[in-house]
Formats: sequence, C-alpha cells, structure tokens
Amino acid sequence: MSDDARSATETNRAPTLWAVVGATGTGKTALSLDLAEALADRGVPAEIVNADAMQLYRGMDIGTAKLPPAERRGIPHHLFDVLEVTDEAAVAWYQDAARSVISQIHGRGADAILVGGSGLYVSGTVFDFRFPPHDDALRAELEAELDEHGPGVLYARLRDLDPHTAERVDPRNGRRIVRALEVLAQGERTHGAALPDAPVLWRPHTRLIGVDVAREQLVPRLDQRVADMWRAGIVGEVAALRERGLEQGVTARRAIGYAQALAQLRGELDEHDAIAQTQALTRRYARRQVSWFRRYPRLEWVEPGADAAHLAASRAS
Repeated sequence: MSDDARSATETNRAPTLWAVVGATGTGKTALSLDLAEALADRGVPAEIVNADAMQLYRGMDIGTAKLPPAERRGIPHHLFDVLEVTDEAAVAWYQDAARSVISQIHGRGADAILVGGSGLYVSGTVFDFRFPPHDDALRAELEAELDEHGPGVLYARLRDLDPHTAERVDPRNGRRIVRALEVLAQGERTHGAALPDAPVLWRPHTRLIGVDVAREQLVPRLDQRVADMWRAGIVGEVAALRERGLEQGVTARRAIGYAQALAQLRGELDEHDAIAQTQALTRRYARRQVSWFRRYPRLEWVEPGADAAHLAASRAS
C-alpha cells in the first residue's frame, strides 16, 4: 500500500482514544509526544489530554514536572492549568471535563491521547465509572475532623464500615478516606477505590498503553527527580502559591512535594527532611500506581522510549 493510500485509510477510521499511563517518572510525557507525532505522520491528527491531578493547577509546575508550552512540539494540549490552587480537583468533575474535551477532539476527526498517572482519573474517563453524589456540608465536617485528628481515626471508621474499600485506600490518603466516608454516609455504595470486576470501555476504539520501568531502575530516578525539584526552586514556587491561597486548597496543599515544601516554609521541616519525606512518599505513590494500572484489562506494557511509530501503525481500526 502506498503512503498516500495508507494515510487515507488511517484518516477514514473512527477516532481512537489512547491512554498512556504508568508510575510517575517513567517517561509517559515523552511517549505521548512521540505518539502524537507518529500518528500525524500517518495522516491522523492527535491532541493530548492531561490526566495528572496536580497538573490541572496553575502555578504547580516544578513539583509536577509539567511540560512547558514551548516544549509541546506544537501539539494541542488540554486540561493543563485549568484550576486555581484553592479549587478542589474532584474526580467526578474531571470525568465530565475530560470526556467533554475528548469528544470535541474526536469531533474534529483527531485522536485523543490521555496521559497521566492519576489512576482514578484515568479509570473514570476510559471506563464506565459512575460516581456517587457530593454532600458539601458532610464533606466539610469530615475535612475538619481530618485536619484536627489526622487520617488514622477516619481510616479506622472506614475499615469498620467498609473493609473492602479500606483495603484499597492508602491509610495516609486523607482525601480519599473522606470521600469514601461521605459516600457511605449517604447510603451509597463506594466504587471500592478500584476497578469494577469487568470494566467496560467508555469508547470502543481505545488503546491502553502502560510505560513500565523496573523498580530497581525507577527508585533512583524518582529520588533524583525529587532532589532536582528542590534545586529547581520548588520552595520558591510554593512560597508564591502560598500567597495565592495554597494552604486553603483542599487538594493542592496535600500534593506530594508541595506539602513538604509548605512544612519547610513554616519551619516544621528542614530541607533535608523535606526532600527525604518527599522521596519516600513518591516511591510509595509509584508502587500504588503500578498496582492500580496492572489491573487494567488489555493494557499493553512498553518500555520508556518505545517505538511510537510501531504503536501508531497498530492503531485500532
């Protein structure tokens, strides 16, 4: 088949939703850019959609390794810098926002490449997830209790009420614990903080790509990445965000690295301890990400720097 005929065939196919997922620091961003360019070479335009909860926030750049606009190779990017640090990044809100953007991209005849490591955000977009309603007053009560007593007391309550969900929630993740208790208090079933037994794709033409790095290689990369964040000036970035209300943010202030930089600014941690704590939390988070994505059916694992042209050539028909 000639190059022109191949391009025509690709263009006539239904738009595909790609999801490039994996642990933090594995090279998902680079692969998404390479994939978008490889698709364009085949006559298929592609646009990138952010699925990293913290990259939604304006000004949270260093600690999230957010790709600067000048390095995006002219590829359209969506859902970056759309929230203030005082806003809450709710999963149900993200699901609506991401699906709306993806539908618009597909409406233009382009492929959408969802890229990020926030497992529930990705799952809520690519699979048929339905999220229970919110109760703002109840949420505020639980948040106040979390601030006063820490996550331990709330986690014990969750374990008593819903052991199945408690097994899948990090005992240190206060925000996830609060959400589970809020849902249970409304008489609703939680989603178990996990995939359904037989998840159904939202879009039939979906490709799930996981970027995998062996743990013995990933750990030093993550530790170096955190050290580089401090050298790049994350404390100064957090000081500026503090002036914009970071400490009042429900979601942003608890982000790994940002919480530790805030503690350093308040004199609660010195730089060495702030870095060490961030490194430990980042390693733990990466383990949870890998465990989450390994449950995805039909996920194709690739190494960093995978052949994007090969992936594009095997695009879903």
